[in-house]
Parts: sequence; structure tokens; C-alpha cells
Amino acid sequence: MKRSVRAAVLQLRAHDRADFPRVNDSIVAAVEEASAGAEIVILPEGTFPSYVLGDARANDDEAHVAAAVERLSNLARETSTVIVAGAAMRHAGTLHNAALVVDRDGSLAGRADKLFLWHFDRRWFEAGERLQPIATAAGKLGVLVCADGRLPTISRALVDRGAEMLVMPTAWVTTGRNPFALENVQADLLGRVRAYENGVPFLAANKCGAELGMVAYCGKSQIVDARGELVALAPELAPATLKAVVALGEERPHRTTIADVAPRGTALERPVRVGFSPDAYPNDLDRRMETLDDAFFLSPHHGERFAALDHALPSVNVGDATIADPGGIVAYRRAGYRLAVWTTSTASEWTERIARARALELRIYVVVFDRSQDRAYAVDPDGAIVAGTFDGFRLASFVLDPRKTVETTVAPGTDIFEGLERVAAIVHRESVAAADV
Repeated sequence: MKRSVRAAVLQLRAHDRADFPRVNDSIVAAVEEASAGAEIVILPEGTFPSYVLGDARANDDEAHVAAAVERLSNLARETSTVIVAGAAMRHAGTLHNAALVVDRDGSLAGRADKLFLWHFDRRWFEAGERLQPIATAAGKLGVLVCADGRLPTISRALVDRGAEMLVMPTAWVTTGRNPFALENVQADLLGRVRAYENGVPFLAANKCGAELGMVAYCGKSQIVDARGELVALAPELAPATLKAVVALGEERPHRTTIADVAPRGTALERPVRVGFSPDAYPNDLDRRMETLDDAFFLSPHHGERFAALDHALPSVNVGDATIADPGGIVAYRRAGYRLAVWTTSTASEWTERIARARALELRIYVVVFDRSQDRAYAVDPDGAIVAGTFDGFRLASFVLDPRKTVETTVAPGTDIFEGLERVAAIVHRESVAAADV
């Protein structure tokens, strides 16, 4: 029998660190209002004292943060509500970007320290070292902090260890290049994918507005059900409270056996054009490739052509079982593979979303042969579809630049490849420790 939870996600207007003592009362009041009728309330990353701490450490804020946490504890007990809030917290002498989980009796159920630090927050925070769900009266929570959602193996490990929902205090930033459509890949794509591939709800509380006039947030706090469908979405520019009843994940999500992949290097260092088609091409294929300046060609019907590209650039053929698992092609990427070719016959609106997610989260090229739609398309490491076939257009080409797959730094000081390696080490260490118990 499915169990459901009444959830509230609180999108707050961003405040500067210096303003925290002044705005704390209004934050607590907003939490109290959101808790009416809710079993769990989620607040953004860095709510206490703020996300952008600046040059100074948080010593001056510790008393204010401790007082704010105590007020949340009292509120949780008074309203019988689980509260998850982002706060700068010191532990064993180091400062962490933490998500505190207060159970409905006011006790601290646990905390999740941000594992994948983003850009300048590594200036004052140390990365977390644990990857475990947190048991609460509202269920077993897989708690992530912001950029943790960009690495698929973090959510995967939390759900495999029993998390019934994914909960994220976040500070999704935006470039602001289009003030009428603020963008963030997690808000626009990855949040839904995390829910879909793990079969659990995903709840994210973001900020709106800006801090210090130089860090802008995209809003778009959201509640996503276990099928990956949006249940509620906050606006980009205004505070909001989202409420919904979400069914907890109860079925084990699809998982495949993770391959043990030997490391490989690449002989291809310059950009090349790659042609691709869902069809088997006649004997004049080489002439057509020459016309298009294509160095390689991919098709479900031309295995020898795939082998030629694989020899120059490590590539892997995958099916639905591998690509659907958030860890399915991670081992290949860690081993140096730069391209995944996915052939599917399953008609699903999720095919394109999964392909885009795998490409951008792993900094890898993905070519999809979608037999159900009789089409093929290529996705670059930024998650953009760069070429595809349609109607009578049956042979498309794209520029494959190996250098883009080497550019795994997605923000200053934030490297996807290093993040994947670090998460793998934590998962392995904790698995060994659990086996020894």
C-alpha cells in the first residue's frame, strides 16, 4: 500500500549575510505558516545565515544560526512537522554547507553536508564525507544540497540505501542573461530526471532574487512526483509556498549491473565531423560522407563503422537498461569513454530528457537511435541536441570535439570528473564499513 506525505516547499527571497538577524523573524514566520497541514517543510540552501558568506568565516554568525535552529526545533515540536533547512554549520572545527533535518519532536534527526561544492562556496566550506539517508517521522529522506543533484550517483546511492524521497535545499543560480526566462539545468531538467530514474519524489526549495547584487537565483522551487512529473512549480522572481501530497517511492528502481571497465585513452584530439543515420546506407556511403566532410559514421546497421570510431575515441553501445540506470554509464566515463551510442525501441517522452541529462552530467557525447520515432539525434556535453534526422532528412552530421569532453570543470574549482571519483570512493568506503558490521 502506497504511503503519502503532505509536503510544503518554501521559496524565500534571498537576503545578504549582514541582513540575516533582521530577516530571521520573517523566515520563521514563513515556516510556521507553511507548516499548517504539512508533515514536512523544506527551506533553501544557506537560509541561515546566507549562501554567499564572503571572505570572512561564519564565526560571527554562529550564535545567530544556533538561535535560529533552536527556533526551528521548537516550531517542529509545536506543529509536529519535519523541517529541513540549509545552514552554515561547524563540525569538528570545519565549516560545512549543511542541510539540517529536524524531526517533528524537535530533535535533530540528522544532517547532510554538501558533497559537491560549487564554485566559490569551496572558499569557506569543506565538502561532506557521508552519503546516508536520514530517518524521520515523514519517511526516510535522501537529502542533497544543490549541486549534489548534478552527480547522478549521489541520488542513486541514497535511494539504494533506503531513501523514500529526495529532498533538496538549494540555491540554484542563474546567469540572468534573459530576465524573462531564468535558466538552470537542475531546475529545468535534472530535478525531474532524478525523480524519474530513482522512482521517488523530488522536492527542491530554492531562493529568488539576489545576494550582494552579484549572485542571482532562478526560483523554480518544485515538487516532482515519483514518475518525474511536475506537481508544483514556483515562479522565478517571487517568494512562494508550494504544497502537495506526494506518494513515497515503494518499488525498487531499475538498476543494472555496473560494469568493471578498463581505462582507455584516446588517439583523437582534434574535432571531427561524424555522420549518423537510423538507416542502413547503400554502397555510396563513403561518397556521401566525403561530400559532408564526415570522418566517421554511426548507424545501428553498420557495426564496423562504430568500431572505427571506437578505435579513435573510446565509445560504448548501450541499451535501455544501461542508460536508464543513473550509474549505468558512469563507469565508462570514469574509464575515459567520450561517446555513448544508445539504440532504443521504447516509445517514451523521457528518451530525449535522459539523453540530455547523461550528456551534460557526465560531459560526454550521446547519439540516440530512436526506432520508435524513426529518428536519430546527437547530444553534446552541454546537453544540447546539436543535430538530428527528420522526415526525408536521413543522414545528419555533427562536430565531435574531444576537447569538450576534457572540459569537465563546470564552474571555477568544480570538476565533474573529480566529483564522480569522490562519490565513488565514499560509496565504496561506506559499503565496506557496512559489510564489516
